[in-house]
Amino acid sequence: MLLLCGAGNIVAQNLVQQKLEQLPVYHPDEFKSAGGDWLLGSTKAVTHIFKSTNGNDLTITNGLVSRKFRLQPYMACYEFKNLMTGKEMLRAIEPEAEIEINGKSYNVGGAVGQFERGYMQYDWLNKFSNDVHAFQLVDFSIRDIQSRFEWNPGRWATNKQWPPQGKQIDFTFRLLGNDLQGVTLDVIYEMYDNIPLMSKSMIVHNEGNRIIRINTFKSEKLAMVEESSGVNTEGVFPSPHICIQSDYTFGGNSFADANHTTYWLTDSLYSSQVNYNLQSHCLVESKPPIGPEYVLQPGKNFETFHTYELMYDGYDKERCGLAERKMYRILAPWITENPIFLHLTTTDPGKVKAAINQCAEVGFEMVILSFGSGLDMEDTSNINIEKFKALADYAHLKGIEIGGYSLFSSRSIDSVNDVINPKTGKPGGAIFGDAPCLGSKWGLEYLQKLKTFITKTGFNVLENDGPYPGDICASTTHPGHDGLKDSQWKQWYLESSFYQWLRKKDVYLNAPDWYFLNGSNKTGVGYREDNWSLPRERQIILGRQNIYDGTWDKAPGMSWTFVPLTQYHGGGDAATIEPLHNHLDAYQAHLAQNFGSGIQACYRGPRLFDAPATEALVKKEVAWYKKYRNILNADIIHIRRPDGRDYDAIMHVDAKGKEKALVMIYNPLDIKINRKIKLPLYYTGLTTIARIREKENAIQLYHLNRDYSVEVSVGIAAHSYTWLVIE
Repeated sequence: MLLLCGAGNIVAQNLVQQKLEQLPVYHPDEFKSAGGDWLLGSTKAVTHIFKSTNGNDLTITNGLVSRKFRLQPYMACYEFKNLMTGKEMLRAIEPEAEIEINGKSYNVGGAVGQFERGYMQYDWLNKFSNDVHAFQLVDFSIRDIQSRFEWNPGRWATNKQWPPQGKQIDFTFRLLGNDLQGVTLDVIYEMYDNIPLMSKSMIVHNEGNRIIRINTFKSEKLAMVEESSGVNTEGVFPSPHICIQSDYTFGGNSFADANHTTYWLTDSLYSSQVNYNLQSHCLVESKPPIGPEYVLQPGKNFETFHTYELMYDGYDKERCGLAERKMYRILAPWITENPIFLHLTTTDPGKVKAAINQCAEVGFEMVILSFGSGLDMEDTSNINIEKFKALADYAHLKGIEIGGYSLFSSRSIDSVNDVINPKTGKPGGAIFGDAPCLGSKWGLEYLQKLKTFITKTGFNVLENDGPYPGDICASTTHPGHDGLKDSQWKQWYLESSFYQWLRKKDVYLNAPDWYFLNGSNKTGVGYREDNWSLPRERQIILGRQNIYDGTWDKAPGMSWTFVPLTQYHGGGDAATIEPLHNHLDAYQAHLAQNFGSGIQACYRGPRLFDAPATEALVKKEVAWYKKYRNILNADIIHIRRPDGRDYDAIMHVDAKGKEKALVMIYNPLDIKINRKIKLPLYYTGLTTIARIREKENAIQLYHLNRDYSVEVSVGIAAHSYTWLVIE
């Protein structure tokens, strides 16, 4: 172990210097990403790590984004640059991280002596000095990005690359002197190939002989260039234009709702800013909202969440959304699997087998035993296991995956196992009213029961409704957490570990929450459940609005929508499609717009068809979807939002695919319409000529305008749709 005092500190500095000297020299003009647009997949942006010509600095870059660190005589990040726009994001140096251990706060790296926080020049780095009270850099290592957990992909997907490609740097820190002997801290950076994206996390190693308590931490802290310079105290202070997310997310089916770690703050030390009261939002911190108050035993490690930082190269809403969607396809490739499933409302063995047969006949791929079906995955008795194992075996023989729904939250177990409200000291007041605590005895047993049930039955899918770790718990008697301050962290860790276990077993996971980076496949596209009790014709247009709005930040495979084959939340006959053969128009409309968007629906009912005409319809729509499956799972370009007043349209694009685009155009009106529609084809990768056909008709050639667009004339019957393929 290195003792960082006297000669020991010199040894550590020499080790860092020796490793730095082994790196190639960074010449910005010589190292650039290989041309093209990274969103079109035409850029070779491979991550490399360099040293500076003066031997003091380290650079990690992929040609789209770069981050630079001064390593001697102090360790600090002094540059975070958007190479696509040339914009420098940092105006001052902050510590690499902050951590509170045993009630005392420590900086990790950083520098002292900054005399200006509005901007920084390179030669100023020689005027700053080391913060001797902070954790000091003693070593670093470089390797390819490692898998955070195991994934064994077995079903169809558009991306199976895991782990992501790129480079990882582990910076190791220790304290000077005798404080926290045996405690080392790794600050870990990852940079990903072919996308302007980095991540940052920390691991605390307790190599001493004493227990330590990690009270809280800030794993990222950046003094960023402000987005605007407002003088007055009132008004809106926009945050800098960068996407910062983490995998410590919960409590929402969009990242905006589930983000609990990114805090845009004011910087009181930035005294030269324009705002008189120093209220510009120009300091970002990534930290947990409470805790974790983690007790770290000797010989054990503690790992923080991962913070992901994605650079935008413009302000166009569609382009920013495309960047975020590509980020998720790289970081969570299982979201591209996207099987077709029936939400079955019964567990009667005969009816389940009949439904499995129907799925196999029409091309559906999965059966989910729905809420209200009678499935109880908490019942691990032999008789229950044998019943569902027999059904799983039958499904697998037919080539169908099978699993079911399990409710955790929105119910009460008892006063001993429920979440305890810190304001009242009693159960109640959780996000959804009542909820058990995942760290309670019941909660821990719940996880084990689901593992046992899934393992013994051979189930391939879980739809897990909760838990939601936004529910902090004030209990001091639950075995899975100590008290209030560690309750959220411990519940999140339990849930994430369970989901990662499912990913290792290749169990498909629907969860109405934002757990993609920890293994979940889908969440809701975003809809009001009561709307599925409205009349059928209203559901159809509202459903397309949900799809249009829900795909700005989610790729098609990340979402599910809903189709009430039988009554759901009321509405009676006017809201449901059963009997199916009597409402083929509504059934086809749902199938067409869901398959046409690439978003699978929970087709909830006892069957998929009830007559030869119904079977033929479903089989036809599934066959069409599978024919164009690759392009229908590609990104969506939003053309016109559904408003019930005129046509609405979306377009899938894939510059690398056989089909470069597929356009879905809908007519909600009572009359046939003829429209000339402008199609923006930039993201198809086409530059001069587009080969376009309507449905399976003859191809027509179109010359692209200078803005990469074409105008296409279409006629659409009343309450109908058409589609175009672009090659």
